[in-house]
Amino acid sequence: MNAIIDFLNTIFWGYVLIYGLLAVGVFFTIRLRFQQILRFGEMFRVILTAPDTDKEGISPFQALCTSLASRVGTGNIAGVAVALNLGGPGAIFWMWMVALVGMATAYSESTLAQLYKVHEKPGEHSGIYRGGPAFYIARGLGMPWLGGVFSVCLILSFGLVFNAVQANSIADAMVGAFGVPKLATGIVLAGLTAVVIFGGIRKIATVAEYVVPFMAGAYLLMALYVLLTNLTLVPGMLGHIVGSAFGFQEAAGGVAGGVAAAMLNGVKRGLFSNEAGMGSAPNIAAAATPVPHHPSSQGFVQALGVFIDTLLICSCTALMILLSDSYVPGGELTGTQLTQAALGDHVGAIGPYFVAIAIFFFAFTSIIGNYSYSEMAMSFLGVAGDTGLLVLRGAVLLMVVWGALQAVATVFNTADASMGLMATVNLVAIVALSGTVVKLTRDYFAKRALGQEPVFDLSEMPELKGVEPSIWHRGG
Repeated sequence: MNAIIDFLNTIFWGYVLIYGLLAVGVFFTIRLRFQQILRFGEMFRVILTAPDTDKEGISPFQALCTSLASRVGTGNIAGVAVALNLGGPGAIFWMWMVALVGMATAYSESTLAQLYKVHEKPGEHSGIYRGGPAFYIARGLGMPWLGGVFSVCLILSFGLVFNAVQANSIADAMVGAFGVPKLATGIVLAGLTAVVIFGGIRKIATVAEYVVPFMAGAYLLMALYVLLTNLTLVPGMLGHIVGSAFGFQEAAGGVAGGVAAAMLNGVKRGLFSNEAGMGSAPNIAAAATPVPHHPSSQGFVQALGVFIDTLLICSCTALMILLSDSYVPGGELTGTQLTQAALGDHVGAIGPYFVAIAIFFFAFTSIIGNYSYSEMAMSFLGVAGDTGLLVLRGAVLLMVVWGALQAVATVFNTADASMGLMATVNLVAIVALSGTVVKLTRDYFAKRALGQEPVFDLSEMPELKGVEPSIWHRGG
């Protein structure tokens, strides 16, 4: 089994995604005229002007928080530490690049998810829209079989494997900080997860809306304190990150591969953290009622999620580690334990406990966010009735307990393989539908330029096939 996983990782990460992920991000960045930079303010406008609740779907802010619940997880604490350990400081630069171009990718996939979303099928009871990559693959490309393949991959990777990764990091943190046995952590975590996911996507969105801003805010405040107390060293460290990414500075002992290792580990951990292009966040983006009522507005919301995840939270973790005495490139200390030790250097004995609590919240919300994606995939497959969801929820809880007990290397390798397959399918789909993304974006900003609120009317683009008219006709 390990040989198969290693082979898949070699194909996906050695040949396909290490180049494909960046290429697709650059492609959309150019086609959309660098809008993630030049139109950055639009991301905040669509969040700040949206209502708090919506009777037909979930609000844009709830969709942002739920996607951040999934994005902000072990990748921000354990993943950054792994990237630094294996790729050196230069890996962080490549995480930034993945995020910068990934904002355009995230915008594109979530815009498509909004466009091709549907009303829930009879017999489903969560009262939300359904959508995501499986839906735009089936409706936009006319390939429902490939949408089915994607849905199965999504359930296996996010519903099962990735939740095991999150549980693994929580268990490691609890052992390191409080000495709690891994099995006990797994059981308690599964119980808390059950309380939330059995309430469906609306319950998940409500929990995320309150927990995510609290957990991200607390973490950023701690990071701000560390940066302020080491303010004179920060500019030099940022220069060190950039220099290491291009080999201008000799890699410290223990990091093999130089620039290649930095790029490989930065891209892998960057995608794992912000999920841009993977096809995950569009599933919850489709559930929102966008404000303005245009597919592009929800695309801006999810682009903002990538910025918050990587360019803010991951950067804070990286700087806290690099500014500490605990960081040794290629050393034995890695993952959550490295981040705990680094923060302990900065703030004393409270550091490891703070990281343990932070990773509990980060990873727990990732589990419930990941589950929400799986529920969308179940809906596409037509098995989102009571029995189907009961089976899915039971499998998720079992994987949480299993993941808490596994070795970190095994769990991460499996996650990389499943993520690689999903991302490959999704990237091909969004490139094939890139013309539609460009049309929607031009329509959005043309109406902004006229001083109008951008409202999408399907009758203005009759060439679009597979779009549900009742949602988008004359603004819905």
